[in-house]
Amino acid sequence: MSSLDKSSARMLSLSAKLRKMKLSAMADEMERQSADPNAGLIDPLDRIEKLILSEWDLRRTKKLSRFKKAASLRYPEASIDASIHDPQRLLDAPSIEALSTCQWIEEGKNLLVTGSAGTGKTYVVNALCVSAINQFKTVKYSKASHMISELESASVRGEELQMIKEMSQIDLLVLDDFGLMDLDPDKCRRLFELVDSREGRKSTVIISQLPVSSWYSLFKDATYADSCMDRLVHNAYRLDFRGKNMRNPSLTPRKEAK
Repeated sequence: MSSLDKSSARMLSLSAKLRKMKLSAMADEMERQSADPNAGLIDPLDRIEKLILSEWDLRRTKKLSRFKKAASLRYPEASIDASIHDPQRLLDAPSIEALSTCQWIEEGKNLLVTGSAGTGKTYVVNALCVSAINQFKTVKYSKASHMISELESASVRGEELQMIKEMSQIDLLVLDDFGLMDLDPDKCRRLFELVDSREGRKSTVIISQLPVSSWYSLFKDATYADSCMDRLVHNAYRLDFRGKNMRNPSLTPRKEAK
């Protein structure tokens, strides 16, 4: 057997061992290098770097995929693009770009997003979620009514406290369509416990078609209204979507909410 054949055999043997150790990307790269007649012209350190980076990139991609799947985003491919600078959208583009750095999540601050239907609230928030996932922050997106229903179901199973504990550990929790539900005393309590478990540690985003000034009246229990509003609104960032309807641009933009 020639020295070249022996070298190829050794690399294939090492590749098999890499696969047994579940280092498939490194194994693929080693086999690629083994089949490349010019591989010997590449600096040995560069070849080792390619082996390591191939495995690094694969694992990073798989991890991001797991994080994105767990987030249950409505728009998993959303991104902050040039459309936020469209004058007709009347968006606070500098603030959106600053939020995309995710520093506010590091600080455990909340974000309140208001505006009419079709103005792109959910899409932009999903884009912020993608930015957070790309920094390996845990994210969960849910309609507010669905989250409350899940807590009710968990209560029936005797698992409500466990669910709240799990939700309290998520870096970024998004509750969409807030206000499109009846907040009776039981729902008020569950929402309070959820928000309270995250206060000052984790970030919560509330998306609503209603202005913040009208949220208080959604609660049927004044005590929980005070407690929830204080925890959600205090020291929270805000975005108001007042521009054109992205689904029907012919509609007239609404007036700014207070």
